[in-house]
Formats: sequence, C-alpha cells, structure tokens
Amino acid sequence: MIIKTGLIPRVAFELFEIPIYWYAVLIVSAMLMAVIWCKFHDGRFGIKFDDLLDLAIVMLPIAIICARLYYVIFSLDYYKNNPEDIFNIKNGGLAIYGGIIGGVIVIAIFSKIRKVKISDITDFLVPVIALCQSIGRWGNYINVEAYGYETNLPLKMEIIENGIVKYVHPTFLYESICTFIIFILLSILSKKRKFSGEITYLYIIFYSFVRFIIEGLRTDSLMLFNCRISQILSLAFFIVFSIILIYKKNKDKHMSDIVEKDR
Repeated sequence: MIIKTGLIPRVAFELFEIPIYWYAVLIVSAMLMAVIWCKFHDGRFGIKFDDLLDLAIVMLPIAIICARLYYVIFSLDYYKNNPEDIFNIKNGGLAIYGGIIGGVIVIAIFSKIRKVKISDITDFLVPVIALCQSIGRWGNYINVEAYGYETNLPLKMEIIENGIVKYVHPTFLYESICTFIIFILLSILSKKRKFSGEITYLYIIFYSFVRFIIEGLRTDSLMLFNCRISQILSLAFFIVFSIILIYKKNKDKHMSDIVEKDR
C-alpha cells in the first residue's frame, strides 16, 4: 500500500481572508474531542468536569507554547538565523515532550490550588491525551513532515524530495495507530485502576516504548550532539516509570496480603 502525499492542501479554508491551516484545524478538533471525552467521564477518580475546563483554559495555551519552545531550543542552529520563523507554527514544529512538560507543570500548580491529587488528574487525562496525539499526527501527513527513512516495505509513503520521488516509512501513521491503541488500552484499564497514578505510569511506559522505536526511523529528529533527544527521553522515562510501576504494584500486593492475613 502506497500512501500518497500532497493530496490535501495545507490551507483548509479562509476566514475573513485569513488562511486557516489543516494543522490548526486538527489541533482544535483534538481539543474538542478531549472536551467531549472529559464531559462523558465527569467524576472519574473524583475529578469534576468544571475543574477540568478551568484547567484547560490555562494549560492548553501554555502546553502549546512549551511544545514550540522545546522545538525551537533544540533547533537553534536554524532559528538563530531565522528568528522570524520562531512564531510560525502553521507548518508544524510542536514537540510533544515540550507540551507534556508544560502541561505537567500547570497541572501540579492547579492540583495544589484545588487540593486534588496530581496523579488523579493525570490518570483522568492521559487516555484522551493519547487520542489527541493520534488525531494530531495527521497534521504531519498534510504538511509532509515527520516521515522516516526510505523503505521497500509494502506499506510506505510517497514523497517528492528535490524533484525525486522517494518511498519512506509513514512514521506519522505508525504513531497515530499506536497512540490510538494506547487510548483504547488506557480507557479499559482506567475502569480497573488499582492505585492513584497507575494509568499515568502505564501511559508513560507505553508511549515511551512506541516513541523510542518510531523515533529511530525518522529523518527529522531533534538532536543533542549525535543523539536523538526523544529517544534519550523515551528510554529514560521507560526505565524509570517501569521501575516505579513494579514497585507500586508489589507494594499494593504486599498491603493486600497483610489485610487478608489480618482477616
């Protein structure tokens, strides 16, 4: 199967002669899906929908700013010579890890103010975050970005680079499918949560594993010296949170055994 690119124009429509890009449309669509999902699960883990709306008003713009800042910081060789492009996100350039870092900081402050466990908030949100990632990756397809090395596999994406037709790994599709599967898994596991933070740890472990593999196929990775930054972070998160999850599960089992003996 060959995935053709360039079939969808980058501009979705014009509003008062202002071009509205598909990249922005997809981001807004993902946000609306998140709002609907949160409303449907109002009250889960003691988290109220109205509180989440208050959180979203602050968190979403900060997360987008941090996602862009992260991308710019690790692409300074380009942006120091093209500072006018720093605020130009119509062609992409948002790093998910930067957005997550910004979002976690806001959630931590919000949880202190509202006296809610940060792990309960993140457990509530991470399934729909995976869904938003799955939707957002199609912006990469429209912008013809975030693709991988050349491949001869049956599933490949056709691009034109410097006038030459190439067939590459559709890494946007790999990640879109994987994050949607993560969304389904976490949605199911949320109904059987054993302890606060479990769903968050599982999201980090699942996504880090997926991102580590897919990042190795991409041609546009942000680099630190000769290392792919996202792979370094993914590996570190995978190891650390796997250890934390195993420790928490063993502790939970130990406590259950003690309670059972006391009976």
